Amino acid sequence: MRRRTLLAGALAAAPLAAGCSTGPGSTAAGSRGRTTLSYGMWDPAQAAGMQQIIQAFERENPDISVEIQLTPWSSYWTTLRTAMRGGTAPDVFWMNAVNIQLYASNGVLEPLSTHIERDRTPVGKHPKALRDIYAYDGRQYGLPKDFDTIGLWYNKALFDKAGIKYPDTSWTWDDVRDAAQELTDPRTRVYGIAAEMDRQAKFYPTIFGAGGHVLRDGRSGFADERSIEGLRFWTDLVDRGWSPPQSAMSEVRARNLYLSEQVAMNYDLSAMASFMYGTPAIKDHGGVAVLPKGPKGPEGRERATVIHGLANVISAKSRKKKAAWKFVDFMARREAAEIQAKGGVTISSYEGTQDAWLKSMPEFDLQVFIDMLDDAAPYPSSRNTAVWEDLEYLLLGAPFSGKGGVEGAARTLAKQMDRALDEEDN
Repeated sequence: MRRRTLLAGALAAAPLAAGCSTGPGSTAAGSRGRTTLSYGMWDPAQAAGMQQIIQAFERENPDISVEIQLTPWSSYWTTLRTAMRGGTAPDVFWMNAVNIQLYASNGVLEPLSTHIERDRTPVGKHPKALRDIYAYDGRQYGLPKDFDTIGLWYNKALFDKAGIKYPDTSWTWDDVRDAAQELTDPRTRVYGIAAEMDRQAKFYPTIFGAGGHVLRDGRSGFADERSIEGLRFWTDLVDRGWSPPQSAMSEVRARNLYLSEQVAMNYDLSAMASFMYGTPAIKDHGGVAVLPKGPKGPEGRERATVIHGLANVISAKSRKKKAAWKFVDFMARREAAEIQAKGGVTISSYEGTQDAWLKSMPEFDLQVFIDMLDDAAPYPSSRNTAVWEDLEYLLLGAPFSGKGGVEGAARTLAKQMDRALDEEDN
């Protein structure tokens, strides 16, 4: 599928749009009166915290007001594309790694590098791996607001029952396998671990931990033997009966199995800590550790995670770019980061502001997610990330369901992914 076909012309048409619509009481930049910015986001759990940031921004900028446009994740991107085509896109909105290159390459995002240099925005206070995600063609298009890393969540009660020591920094993949075997109890229908076909939380970290790669120099890494080894870590767990097959997790996610104490271990995001905390049993006897060490490859890490996080971007056709930049710049600084951290929903990406988040759930050792930053690789992305990501789930489903053939599936995926990457240049 070609790049512009993917968007059904929505982004391609956006540069011709008249700009963002204005709501009641709003004004375009440069006119008299108060400027009202629209701010697009999708997570209702973060709305209260973002509103506090907005209030702090408005106190410093009394001539600017910000109105949140909350759109559910299920329709966020469709709504955004339609809004861009019609000239009603938010002035500022959330962006993720999957879509950043697609939007930046179509010219619908405001380049931020000149603004950053002029106002000395402290982008260096945000993790480099995260900053790199939101750079394209030598320019910065998004400023990070938060980040996710991955940890090994485990059920202390199930570990105690099996007489197994809790995971710690010394754990390797072999320790995970041994524990998964011991923790699996067919009588009680408890599995040792959930080998879900989840790229961010599961097989990207193990691919990197085996010394493999997903995407490099515009080519797929799935045919690399080390990448296949990272995939095999999970499919072996399914084949041995220590994890439910993917077919059993198509409707019930691994996270839900962990929360219901049907699996003893689960790789999962730092952003899910609040969900864990809201489940009485897990809050009482759940724990989290750094990811175990994998086989050290020539270019790999013994321990590896994927870092992803959201960024704030500005519509290239906003008529209020000066005000929009002030807001984005404010959100990239310490004050906004500290407000966000206190909400406990997600980890602020600004260096040294994570303490409030760590203290918000003292029952969990959330420091492990900060410690994993040293072993973090950026979430892989290209201009049409969604196209080859769809191929991943299509082709890896059988091996993750215990039907074998992970080597062949990975090599087929590499070929089809390379074809999709070639289409990006057409």
